[in-house]
Amino acid sequence: QVQLEESGGGLVQAGDSLRLSCAASGRTFSNYHMGWFRQATGKEREFVGGISSEGNTFYADSVKGRFTISRDNAKNNVYLQMNSLKPEDTAVYYCAADRIYFGRSVHAYPYWGQGTQVTVSS
Repeated sequence: QVQLEESGGGLVQAGDSLRLSCAASGRTFSNYHMGWFRQATGKEREFVGGISSEGNTFYADSVKGRFTISRDNAKNNVYLQMNSLKPEDTAVYYCAADRIYFGRSVHAYPYWGQGTQVTVSS
């Protein structure tokens, strides 16, 4: 099992940058594929991007070129660097983990953090 905790959210202006962190418990963090998701008020949770245990990344089209995911296995952390933020990026951001699945499906990840709020003002 792994426990996840997001941090780094806040209120920023359009065009600003923000870096979210996801801290994981457990000694086998490096074996987990990680995903970032977000959920805006009144909308379904959606995929933002993911990083495999090997460090391969992929992103939703809506954030490609603006967001970057990285991981530091020594620190049991995964990061979401968000640049050129837009008001439509406003949401609660979640990290998720799984040892086998690496993809876009919300339903496939068994481990989730509590989320961190990101608000982008225009």
